[in-house]
Amino acid sequence: MKNRSRFTDWILLLAVPAFFFLWKLAAFGLIGADEPRYAQVAREMLARHDWITPTLGGIPWLEKPPLYYWQAIIAFRLFGVSDWAARLPSVFDAFLMVLAVYWFLRRFRSGSELDGALVLATSAGIVGFSRAASTDMPLTAALTIGMLAWYAWLESGERKDLLIFYGFLALGTLAKGPVAPFLAFGIIVIFAALQRRGRVVLNTLWVPGLLLGCAVALPWYAVVQLRNPQFFHVFIVEHNLARFGSNLYHHPEPFWYYIPVMLLGWVPWSIIAIVALAGAARQLRNPVADTLRSFLLIWIGVVVIFFSLSQSKLSGYVLPAIPAGAVLVSRFIWARSSKKASRWLRFLVSAGQAILAGALVFAALVVQYLVLEHRVPWNAAAVPLTVSAVLAIAIFVLLIKSDLRALRLATLVPTILALAIAVRFGAMPLNQTLSARPVANELANLDPHHLPVAVFLAPRETEFGLAFYRNQTISNYQMRQIPPGEHIVVAAQGFQKSVAKDSGRKVIYLGNFVPQKLEYFYVAAR
Repeated sequence: MKNRSRFTDWILLLAVPAFFFLWKLAAFGLIGADEPRYAQVAREMLARHDWITPTLGGIPWLEKPPLYYWQAIIAFRLFGVSDWAARLPSVFDAFLMVLAVYWFLRRFRSGSELDGALVLATSAGIVGFSRAASTDMPLTAALTIGMLAWYAWLESGERKDLLIFYGFLALGTLAKGPVAPFLAFGIIVIFAALQRRGRVVLNTLWVPGLLLGCAVALPWYAVVQLRNPQFFHVFIVEHNLARFGSNLYHHPEPFWYYIPVMLLGWVPWSIIAIVALAGAARQLRNPVADTLRSFLLIWIGVVVIFFSLSQSKLSGYVLPAIPAGAVLVSRFIWARSSKKASRWLRFLVSAGQAILAGALVFAALVVQYLVLEHRVPWNAAAVPLTVSAVLAIAIFVLLIKSDLRALRLATLVPTILALAIAVRFGAMPLNQTLSARPVANELANLDPHHLPVAVFLAPRETEFGLAFYRNQTISNYQMRQIPPGEHIVVAAQGFQKSVAKDSGRKVIYLGNFVPQKLEYFYVAAR
């Protein structure tokens, strides 16, 4: 019976993340500016057989360290260059993180390991970034595995766990820079202080571990600095210190911005996460309390407060807090299997989870309207509302009658359903409105000779997307980058005369792409 249970665990452990991370991974093209930009950097490094200097359009692009690029290069070599392959590094890292949570909980908190892995694999923040070509998932996975290994060392005393901690901390440094060790040691120091175990910090500073971390992380930093003397200023000064201390990159948000972002990142487990956080906070300084809960709470707090202090805020910055919350949620679910919930807690969690599940399914059913119109017409909302309400009532009744023991089932089923519906009906609108892939496809039909391409008042997402999908350096008219020969211009609607004036040449209208309000023009040679 035990072997059969373990077999079922592994089926779920592999099947659920595979569905959430991989299903229809390329149903829509690379979106935003970062996805195509990072993918193109990796492609250029692969073409040059250069594993040291990232470039974009042949010019050094030193904003981020190379871990994502290295992973993408391997994916491109194995599967060819595509948007699907560009997202595989995040899929792999998310999968590895899920397995690490399972391993950690099975070893130290047996009974909650499957729930921990499944909660993490289905949390909205993890699902979203696991399907994106970005540096946020490599950092989150490396930091998460490193912090779990550190706590494993704290409980077991085994030095191999400390070596894993330093190895993955070094990978985190290669994923996104010094923020990884800064967050890790901030969490450790605060945890040790609140637990009145100051010696733990000194014991963490283990020379073999430090040497391993330096051996993994420092060689690339040294070599890239030697080859690119501007690296320190660009990466450390501009993209770490200035990004944190100023609004140089125009991402201002209020101080409390990451509270709703984090709660959204835990969907569909947000209600349970709030309850679990409150319970952990009450026992934070209790010497007989479960120290893991305190550790996870401090982990979340350090990440959220640190990035809340930053003057530049993006939703992906807080992603490293999501795994700690997932482990907390798994402990809550495990406790419900052996301990009767109070009446108010049972009602609160049941109602919250039911409403959240209904809202998820409703959003999935109307996703086309949300993407294309940014609203839901009343005549289109009636059936989705009815379906969602019936589902919410059924989940509420199930949770109340089971005394919350059906939390896993009642949350996973509607979440799987919501993702399936959302991707099925939302992928095409997303592709048409937010990705440069359909634009590149139209240009390929209009331009059999693969002429140079320039943009005029087009979003930078379009510019970087075209660079990847056409594998070209895209010129920008606003920066006076006007190709001397014949070329294609992708412009915002209504600017044909401006294109003709700036180029000083004959301009021929070729067509338009209505979903993104773009027009195409042929510009003759001088």
